Amino acid sequence: MAESSMEDGQNKPALLSGWRLFAVAGVLGALVGAGVLYVNGNHDGNQAVAVVDSCSAKSTQSKAVGALATGAVAGMSAVEPRSLAALTFQNESNAPVSMADFSGKTVLLNLWATWCAPCRAEMPELDALQAEKGGEKFEVVALNLDRGEDTKPQDFFAETGIKSLKHYRDGSLGVFNELKSAGLVLGLPVTMLIDGDGCLLAAMNGPAPWHGVDAKKFIDGALALKD
Repeated sequence: MAESSMEDGQNKPALLSGWRLFAVAGVLGALVGAGVLYVNGNHDGNQAVAVVDSCSAKSTQSKAVGALATGAVAGMSAVEPRSLAALTFQNESNAPVSMADFSGKTVLLNLWATWCAPCRAEMPELDALQAEKGGEKFEVVALNLDRGEDTKPQDFFAETGIKSLKHYRDGSLGVFNELKSAGLVLGLPVTMLIDGDGCLLAAMNGPAPWHGVDAKKFIDGALALKD
């Protein structure tokens, strides 16, 4: 992952150092994710990631969103818009939910696992972003991919003081495999911006400081485009 240029200022060395740490962690996370997730889990066909006319017509919007990603979140790139509305996983009550249930709300979807070091590092950032920006128009959906019971992600949330993010999980790896089959993911973490119609507009493989200035400007800009 190439480094992004940073704005001049007295805090530049600290910001650059932090971003380098995230970048290195992202490479390691992608390699670990590829080694673990690509081997495990069955995939029964790319059925939940669909190219539909309503999303295909949003290529201009996707490019505009991609242009908003600068600095520490410059890795968030425009993609060919497609529908992710049919992606299905579980909520904190283990009831099935889909991206269609977030209709009308812009979603920052983040795939993570407790064994993924860069995922763990950025989770407090995502929690802080949700606490500040979350509401009727926007939500951070952190989707856990740990196998087995949900005790590990819940324990991690408790240990690290994660309070604003809801518990979403997919122990079957179905969502990961759907997105991998569509060529959208390399490993973990991966983060995607999805609009209120369930259309994917931008995606990023690797971690980022999601509560930083660049990230908040990106989210604010994306919400302004929606309005």
